[in-house]
Amino acid sequence: MAALPFIVPHWPGLPANVSALSTTRAGGVSLAPYDDGQGGGGLNLGVHVSDDPGHVAQNRALLATVLPAQPAWLNQVHGVAVADAASLAGRVADADASVASEPGVVCLVMTADCLPVLFSSKDGQVVAAAHAGWRGLANGVLQRTVQAMRERGAVDILAWLGPAIGPRQFEVGPDVAQAFLDGATDAAERQAFQNGFKAIADTPCKYLADIYALGRLMLAREGVTQVAGGEYCTVSEAAQFYSYRRDGVTGRQASLIWRK
Repeated sequence: MAALPFIVPHWPGLPANVSALSTTRAGGVSLAPYDDGQGGGGLNLGVHVSDDPGHVAQNRALLATVLPAQPAWLNQVHGVAVADAASLAGRVADADASVASEPGVVCLVMTADCLPVLFSSKDGQVVAAAHAGWRGLANGVLQRTVQAMRERGAVDILAWLGPAIGPRQFEVGPDVAQAFLDGATDAAERQAFQNGFKAIADTPCKYLADIYALGRLMLAREGVTQVAGGEYCTVSEAAQFYSYRRDGVTGRQASLIWRK
């Protein structure tokens, strides 16, 4: 693998024929405010954040050197649509997740605080990637992704939660908490959702949300309980990650998965 500082997931049970990684902000050519935060070039992969298009193209070319094919790029809209990664063939779909069952087809989502979730069937035949901001998470993007995998024959499914805003940094209002509570299927799930939000002392109607815990709850709805990851914080770990919440104008990192 190239010298780019990737994160290779610690993902127990991931089949040997499946590869997964997350990029960081380092190792590219983008200049401030899309740089690596340490005086070097940044690996911004987002074309929609006002970075120099030539720099983004170079960064994407660097990433492509360690992939079996060009990834399936998405125009993420905080929705629940799931694209067929193999069918895109260079076309960019309006979707927040993609699924693939063919070898060499790379599913990719970009984030800068939202939750990236990578999926693999236990037999390594179906993979997927989803981008879950709080709206998409509450509206069911992870459930839709699991359903798309099952339509392709996946039975037992593993998931990995990639770098996202941590539970000590994700300040939200009551509308966010209510969106999850309103979608609870029973009293036990409602209580579990409530536990994902902690009131901020001396700050009325503000909560700290645990997007990792909320993601696990949504996955559990679909019977996906073997879930790894969830140990990073894009806001706090400024030397490693882009963060929209922290910086406003910033780049995007990516999480990717494919069958060999």
